[in-house]
Amino acid sequence: MEPSRTVIELPSGPISYLTWAVDRDVPTVVLLHGGGVDSASLSWGGIGPRLAEAGYRVLAPDHPGYGHSPPARLPATQQHLVAYVGEFVDGLGLQRYAIAGLSLGGGMTIGHVLDRPDGVTGAMLLGSYGVMPRLSDGPLSGPRQLFTWAMVRTGLLGVMTRWVGTNRRAMLRSMQALITDPAQLTDGLMDEIMAAAGTPEGFRAFEQWQRDQVLWNRQRTDYTNRLASFARPALVVHGDRDPGVPVARARAAAALIPDSRLVIAPGAGHWVQRDRPDIVLAAMTEFLSPRGV
Repeated sequence: MEPSRTVIELPSGPISYLTWAVDRDVPTVVLLHGGGVDSASLSWGGIGPRLAEAGYRVLAPDHPGYGHSPPARLPATQQHLVAYVGEFVDGLGLQRYAIAGLSLGGGMTIGHVLDRPDGVTGAMLLGSYGVMPRLSDGPLSGPRQLFTWAMVRTGLLGVMTRWVGTNRRAMLRSMQALITDPAQLTDGLMDEIMAAAGTPEGFRAFEQWQRDQVLWNRQRTDYTNRLASFARPALVVHGDRDPGVPVARARAAAALIPDSRLVIAPGAGHWVQRDRPDIVLAAMTEFLSPRGV
């Protein structure tokens, strides 16, 4: 199923979004992609049409500065990205919807539900950002955080990231840590990834966000202490080989959310819905179905 693409004008700027739908009069699911080299199509091009075929109207925006959306009028901070999600659902007049997010999109999902749960029927967090105090765990987490902060502040991390985006072999090695199943990391997907990496806007938006979030001793956003007040049912999906967010953090987050279900995808990396699409689709449809969302 091919999606339709639409542009909506929001207070923060125009947003391009994809829609997969067999019938408009079905429950709505909003899907939020991650950061770095990502977009609605890259994150959700596999799962989106299958969710639509399962009976849902699926909406997936390109965040400001990513994919087909121009940069926002305001800097790409966590606070502004969470606010943009509210603008998006309001702009489309969504009264009742489920919402899901990968990585950065997962953190945006958490922030959105904490700020304004009305209308949200359920939230799905995949490899979610915002559930740990630093970028890594363990005895070296402090030095790693300081080093990353210095790399962000000097611009060296951005230079390295953009270089990887021009080198298919280096990008392939990077993607192999995110998608561990070789059958899922197809030449077609790599072509789409390299095309996205060839446009500088997404990197700029992500670098802005990194400057906002990566402090010298911690991450600016850690929702852990607020998860006990998460007011909607949640599905937490995580790969047990996620190199960015340890699976222990997903388990801890699921334990804190009052109404949650945890699904661990064996062998999967960070891009869990691309890595183990059948497991993720089954978990999502099972979660959505009893709630009528």
